[in-house]
Amino acid sequence: MSAQGAALPIRQAASPGGRSLAMQLLLAVVSAGYAVGAALGWGSEELAEIMGDFGLSAAALLAAVSCYTYARTIDSRERPAWLLFAFSSLMGACGNAIWGWYEVILGVPMPKPSLADIAFLCFAPPAIVGLLVLAKRPVTRAGWVCLALDSWLIGGSLLTLSWSLALANAARTAQSDASGSVPQAAFSLAYPLLDIALVSMVLVLHFRRSEINRSAVNTAIAALALTVLSDALFTSPLLSAGYQSGQLLDAGWFAGSLLLAYAPWGARRLPAAVGPPGPPRAERPVSRPITGSLPALTPYLAAAVCTLGILYNVVDGRKVDRVVVLTGCTVVLALVIRQGIMLLDNIALTQELAQKENHFRSLVQGSSDVIMIAAPTGTLRYVSPAAAGVYGRDAEDLVGTELATLIHPHDLGRVVHEVRRFLASPPAEEPTTRIECRFKSGSGEWMNVESTVNRHQGGLILNSRDVTERVRLQAQLQHSAEHDPLTDLPNRALFTRRVRQALSGRRAGDHSTAVLFIDLDGFKAVNDTIGHQAGDELLVEAARRLQDSVRAGDTAARLGGDEFAALILGDGGRDRSAREYQVHEIADRLRATLSRPYRIGGSEVRVAASIGVAFADPGITPSDLMRNADLAMYRAKAGGKDRVELYAPQMQEEVVRRAEPAGGLRTALHDGEFALLHQPVVSLETGEVTAASALARWRSARGILFTPAEYFRIADHRGVPARARPDGPGTPAAGGPARAEELGRWLLEQAVGQAAERHRAGHGVPVAVRTSAQRLLDPGPPPGAADGAKFPGLVEALLSRHGLPPGALVIELADSDPRVPFDELERRLAALRRLGVLVALDGFGSGYAAISALRRLPVDILKLDRSLVEGVVESARLRKITAGLLRIAHDLGMQSVADGVDLPEQVLALRAMGCTHGQGLAFSGPLDEYRLRRTLVRGTFQVPGGAVQPALAGGSSGGSTAIRRGSHNETPVPPT
Repeated sequence: MSAQGAALPIRQAASPGGRSLAMQLLLAVVSAGYAVGAALGWGSEELAEIMGDFGLSAAALLAAVSCYTYARTIDSRERPAWLLFAFSSLMGACGNAIWGWYEVILGVPMPKPSLADIAFLCFAPPAIVGLLVLAKRPVTRAGWVCLALDSWLIGGSLLTLSWSLALANAARTAQSDASGSVPQAAFSLAYPLLDIALVSMVLVLHFRRSEINRSAVNTAIAALALTVLSDALFTSPLLSAGYQSGQLLDAGWFAGSLLLAYAPWGARRLPAAVGPPGPPRAERPVSRPITGSLPALTPYLAAAVCTLGILYNVVDGRKVDRVVVLTGCTVVLALVIRQGIMLLDNIALTQELAQKENHFRSLVQGSSDVIMIAAPTGTLRYVSPAAAGVYGRDAEDLVGTELATLIHPHDLGRVVHEVRRFLASPPAEEPTTRIECRFKSGSGEWMNVESTVNRHQGGLILNSRDVTERVRLQAQLQHSAEHDPLTDLPNRALFTRRVRQALSGRRAGDHSTAVLFIDLDGFKAVNDTIGHQAGDELLVEAARRLQDSVRAGDTAARLGGDEFAALILGDGGRDRSAREYQVHEIADRLRATLSRPYRIGGSEVRVAASIGVAFADPGITPSDLMRNADLAMYRAKAGGKDRVELYAPQMQEEVVRRAEPAGGLRTALHDGEFALLHQPVVSLETGEVTAASALARWRSARGILFTPAEYFRIADHRGVPARARPDGPGTPAAGGPARAEELGRWLLEQAVGQAAERHRAGHGVPVAVRTSAQRLLDPGPPPGAADGAKFPGLVEALLSRHGLPPGALVIELADSDPRVPFDELERRLAALRRLGVLVALDGFGSGYAAISALRRLPVDILKLDRSLVEGVVESARLRKITAGLLRIAHDLGMQSVADGVDLPEQVLALRAMGCTHGQGLAFSGPLDEYRLRRTLVRGTFQVPGGAVQPALAGGSSGGSTAIRRGSHNETPVPPT
């Protein structure tokens, strides 16, 4: 908390505290002024009578209004008490007003008895009942009886003493003055008797007061006590005879009324507003023994007072009055009854305490945890018997021992700091804390102990248990999580953390720290030739050599497989070249050590080590440093293996440059840089366009459209492996799931969507989409497809979404891999044919697998590979092979399509062999959607009866006579 924030509660609390102090000062000044005026006689007899009568009446009326107003503002069980105090003060105000009416207004002596006496007598009973309301209410019948007995013990004792001292004479005097009038004697005794009752309740309430608004109740008690004291002085024989209104005695009544008026307002707010909050009740210091014993001593003190009253009469030689004897007997009887009740309560409490102590002892002694109580000095005062089983030491031997001597010296400072912090924190916010440390056992060994700590009378209660096995298991799990299970070297996670620590803290400015990445060249051959068990033994031996070769403060780790790493901490030197030479020398020695022959299973095995080294440049991160070492290691392998390579920034630039094609393809897919073109499939008999083959093209920055195959050939030439096989003619055989799947789905969705638009426009030619067998057999859902959907389900969903008839889609199967599972492929193709989709076998004639596929798979169209078409005119042998394949297709009732028909001579030769359809530059190159629709409006191409001129070769606008050899080279962007 800031200084301003900390000072805010103090400033807020200062205002109520200041107002309360001002009220107290005002109260003291007014009361002192009244006392001074009364002591000086007020300057005149008439003013003295006015202040003695109407002044007291005004003060009592102020107290009545204050108590009544306060009672209306609260809503609790103490409201009746303040209403009763208001009524009591009102009676006092009325009595003084009547007294003033006679003395000041009428100028006659006060008659005896009068209405003022009745009003004054009505002052005490409401106050007594109000005090009873404020008293802490007993919860049992015995408690109520004890409350009544305590009240009588105090009241009876005061009555005995007062009767012996003055009341007996006052009663006889009043009776003689009134010629034996009983009412006059009763009025004379009523005042002191009610005062005695009020004093009794004040004392009882002092010992039994509740905690509700304690300051206001204490102030009210003080006000009533001051009033009772003034009444006692007024009724005494010494003052009653010569009393006149306005004398100093009236100052007591005046101050009592003002104090009662102040009680519910000023005193109520003072403790809550001034000073910091005190400790919780459970943590406050215990009261002094004599203060806490006063309630218990009250009955005996009352009996002593009663005895003193009787002794006064006996010693003075007076005859003991019957009132004194009767009152004394009832007081003694009340004391006997009360002691009997207390004896029964003590017996019950003793039994309950013994039962609870037995329960506590059983719980403590039967607990498997050790319970210890330590004094504030740290000395053990109590230790449970479980210490023998947990610590191996008897509890009696531990009692009196300093707790600090049993804690491991390395843990002692942390334990002391935690205990001090815990004791300084507020108990309400942190009632307990947990401490774990090493504790000395009876055998002298250190065991791990977990303790729950609680406060206890300034000391501590510790509930401790042995957690040695848990700590040992945690250490094992931590070690397993951070170390390689085969070689027991640190794994990648721990090595990364060590590198991070080396680049931070006090070593942050040391740029001579180096990381070595190590790869064992030829390790795969070891696994393949003599087995994985031998390979594991080699890895263990290599790890041992690596661990023995690094310094004690350095770290050797196994990152996985046959890859290792080493962290060489810097020496703080400033000479970078000297440090590079030193680390290079260390790496070269390590390479030589790891390249020495290994003796595995009686055989000699040789592997080499390629090592990459990277230094901690200023501001480098752990991941970048490890990446640099990894790049240097791969450069070492690419440079001939069994060598050490130091990282240079050019390595990272080369990696970025090599990764550009792959990133470009991914960006092209997401940014819509791929274009969909179509190449017409033409009937060789009529020249009619019977289908359109969908092709994907990527638009380069120079405006050239590349086929996916050409793009990946560029990427492979730059050093980025072509891991995907996009759909399209001439695609390499290598297949990859991620980008090929995404590109294939894009091609299928675009082709079906555009074909549906052409179908609705009246151009109902089918569209052919090329896909691989691997994609057809993919068990998982394609990207964006419904969960669990396979390729036939995807095709059905696309046809339904775009409204394309199933017969308007041709799926060209473009795989001739003999390892393809034909059973599952046959089921997938059969599912497509049940939808009405046509199936074409693409690339037929390019391998022996095509014959097997033709025998087993449900195929509608046979598509000749372009390798057969290119030489069909020049090679007689190729013509015979092509003619045989076309005859097979004709006998099986299949249509035939020749791919790559680029020359008119090829059209004539293929038609003569019985080929029904062709696709190539002899008719048209790949077209955009606009050019395709123009071609479909025209409907037919010229077929040879002589020289054939391409209708829209390459998408040119004027039917150029140029004939291109090859359909899938770089293609200019078609005009739009």
